[in-house]
Order: sequence, then structure tokens, then C-alpha cells
Amino acid sequence: MDEGNCSSLTHFVFVGITNNPEMKVTLFTMFLIVYCINLLANLGMIIVIRMDSQLHTPMYYFLSHLSFCDLCYSTAIGPKMLVDIFAKNKSIPFSGCALQFFVFCAFADSECLLLAVMAFDRYKAISNPLLYAVSMSNRVCSGLMAGVYMVGTADALVHTTLAFRLCFCGSNEINHFFCDLPPLFLLSCSDTWINELVIFNALGFLDLSSIAGVLVSYSYIILSVLKIHSAKGVFKAFSTCTSHLTAVAIFHGTVLFMYFRPSSSYSLDQDKMTSLFYTLVIPTLNPLIYSLRNKDVNQALGKLKTKRCF
Repeated sequence: MDEGNCSSLTHFVFVGITNNPEMKVTLFTMFLIVYCINLLANLGMIIVIRMDSQLHTPMYYFLSHLSFCDLCYSTAIGPKMLVDIFAKNKSIPFSGCALQFFVFCAFADSECLLLAVMAFDRYKAISNPLLYAVSMSNRVCSGLMAGVYMVGTADALVHTTLAFRLCFCGSNEINHFFCDLPPLFLLSCSDTWINELVIFNALGFLDLSSIAGVLVSYSYIILSVLKIHSAKGVFKAFSTCTSHLTAVAIFHGTVLFMYFRPSSSYSLDQDKMTSLFYTLVIPTLNPLIYSLRNKDVNQALGKLKTKRCF
């Protein structure tokens, strides 16, 4: 389409989660509780790991960054969504919409890659524990995290640039509660096939590379565990991996369902529920998954409680 026919939008308006007045109080209360748990759990995880010297290991270094990613991309969406439940004016500036999507995409992509890095870390810890401190030194860990954030930021920049250069010459009403690509494509009067192609290729490469990295790492982990003759050793090795595998399955399963479909199959009402799951629920579940069954984290929390008492 000729870009001269594009209108200059200054803002978008969210439809929101629901227009049913009877549901608003219930939804607001429920989502506020979930977001507060998310905020406290992820901030708590970061603080505990930073304050307890026994948690200054590669595994917990990556876990603190996982909590940071969860905190950032959920906060890019959660507060605005909560305010809009009761707000009469649910608008967001054009530049604000672009910024919201960029922050969400950058940290969600970073988390996707980080899950693969965490699987690699578990492989190094289990396959050769004596050389673990050398192979996963502070320099290596910092380099891996720098790479994760650089790739996540670059991918988010590509998607944001392509999406917000589209023509929006009709309605400015987004049938969603945040600025996501599928509902934006539906508003555009441009041909979005390039955008969809980039999503399938870029996000597909990131997501499938992450899944492949996890599968390869755990294949080697299984081979290493089979060499352990102690039943206690086998249990300990697998117990350190179950939390991570749970987080991987939940995150990647949701992303694959959400984005790797043709635009003709989008159901925005259904996608709102899925989006709520990965923007609020997954960031809340991750610190709980890693802390509830983690002896080291529980001990660190116990130490902090003891210090506060004295």
C-alpha cells in the first residue's frame, strides 16, 4: 500500500480484558494478587541470591537473571493492564506502545535463550563437577549473559521497527490489553507478510535453538547420570534439573502456541487468556518453582529471617 495514504496515528486504545462490570472487580483483585506475588517473589529471589555468599555460583547467577527478565517483561505490561481494567481512557501513545512491546520482546527473548544457557550450566555441573568452577568461571558466565541480552535486544529492535513502520489507516482500537504483534497486524492496512515471515524465522530460530540446546544438554546429562553408580547421586543430579525442565516446558509450550500460527487462525479472545498466562502467571511461577524445592534457597531465606529477628 502507498505510504502516502497512511494516517498519522498518535495513540492506540486498548479494548482490555473485559467490559463486563461484574467481572472487573474479581479480575482486578485476582491479577493484582498475582502481580504482587510476582513482584515480591522475583525481587526476593534476586535479593537472596545477592546477599547469600553460598548462592554465588553460576546456577544462581543465571537464576537471578531469570528473575530479572521475568520482572522486567511482566512489569512492562502488568501495571498498565491493572489500571486499564477500571479506566475510561485506555489509550497509550504510539511511541509508548512501541516501547512497551520492545521491552516485553527484549526480555522475553532473553529469557528464551537464558533457559538454554541454564541447561548448558547444568550439563557442565553434572558431567564434570571437578572442573565446573573453571569451565563456568565469572568471565564465561558474564559473557554468556551479555550475549543473551544482546541477541534479545537486537531481535526486539527488528520486530519493533518492522511493526511500527506499518500503515495504520483505519481503527486505532487494539483488541488486547497490551501492544502485541497479532492484534497490531489486524489493524494494519499494509501487507504484513514480511512481518509474519520475520516472526516465523527470527522467533522460530530463537525458540527452536533454545529447545535444541536444552535437549542436547539434557541428552548429555542423562549419559553422565547413567555413569553414576550411587542411587543418591542419581537422585541429586535429576532433582537439580526438574525445576528447570518444568520452567522450559511451560515457557516454550506457551510461546509455540502463541506465535507459530498463521494470522488467519488467531482468536484474540483466546489469545488474551494465553497472553495473561505468559505475561503474569509464568513470571510468578518461575521463582516459586525454583524456590519451593530448592534446599539452598530455603536455607538462605531461613538465614535472612534469623538476621531480621536479631
